[in-house]
Amino acid sequence: MSVILFIIILGILIFAHELGHFLAAKKFKIRVDEFALGFPPRVWAKKFGETVYALNILPLGGYVKIYGEDGDDGTAVDPKSSRKMSDAPRWKQAIILSSGIIGNIIFAWLILSIGFMAGLPTASSGPFGDRIKEQRLIITSIMPDSPAEDAGLKAGDQILAIQYNAETINNPDAEKAISLIGNAPDGSQIDFSILRQETTSTISAITEEGIVSAGKSGVGVSMEYIGTLQLSPIYAMVAGGYATVEMSKQVGIGLYSLIVDSIRGQADLSTVTGPVGIASLVGDAGKNGLASLLLLTAIISINLAAINLIPFPALDGGRLFFLAIEAVRRKALNPKFSQRANQIGFVLLLLLMAIITYKDIIRLIK
Repeated sequence: MSVILFIIILGILIFAHELGHFLAAKKFKIRVDEFALGFPPRVWAKKFGETVYALNILPLGGYVKIYGEDGDDGTAVDPKSSRKMSDAPRWKQAIILSSGIIGNIIFAWLILSIGFMAGLPTASSGPFGDRIKEQRLIITSIMPDSPAEDAGLKAGDQILAIQYNAETINNPDAEKAISLIGNAPDGSQIDFSILRQETTSTISAITEEGIVSAGKSGVGVSMEYIGTLQLSPIYAMVAGGYATVEMSKQVGIGLYSLIVDSIRGQADLSTVTGPVGIASLVGDAGKNGLASLLLLTAIISINLAAINLIPFPALDGGRLFFLAIEAVRRKALNPKFSQRANQIGFVLLLLLMAIITYKDIIRLIK
């Protein structure tokens, strides 16, 4: 079920991305030869007008084949005006290339807005904090290779109580919990009473000095009050927009840090999740209910937009980078160079995907 749910969600996200390219090209009257979900071999295809709509067997991707996208030669359908993308003004080409990214951002906004109409888990520190109901102390993140991760604590766990020696704090607030853990000596056992998927259990973690801040003990968790926020359609659209912007900022910062660390040779690929890992996350979110699934879908959509913005061949960002070079040179790049660069970039992306998938499988086996 996790795999099926993942394929459905991925298909929807790819459709939103490719639909952005498709609509922008159609808006500027550029010929679109094919709109496909998945990669070949082909399962189904039907031509409507000038465009072939196809469904392929490999679900991890999709594409829109736009006439002249790579500067290839050909005869225009309309003899009075070329309908090649490469003949269009560069600002139109930039909009077409950016529209897939915009499509994913808009989709995330719509998903989050629908979520807020139904009721979505939200941090009390947001702009609608006074409207949040049923606030609970939730673990929002776990540091990799931390005592909390080793103990088995997970993001999403609700903290019911914290115990150190004879001191127990029931229904703790974040400040009291942080104070209790921070003041415990290095190597102390902290018992967390947590609620996970309607099951209560106790998990013990050993404190480590300096893991969070110098001179203080910690176990490597972030905690925040989370409650349910349900709004009318208008306010839900506003809250959805705010959440989309905030998520985009966090995703952008994280991706920038990863790229910088990669250049320095310090990247930690254990923090990167591929298709197998995402399928597992989707399965967990599905068990936690529709709200968690909507949140995860929005996060994946924003991540997809951010990754496509990277100026790397075969990605939309790479094509935008080539377009920027052409604008500076005032001359088109050699189509063969662009095609070869995109082909090499695509192969490198597949190789990276294979490495990340391997790490995902090893992580799941462990």
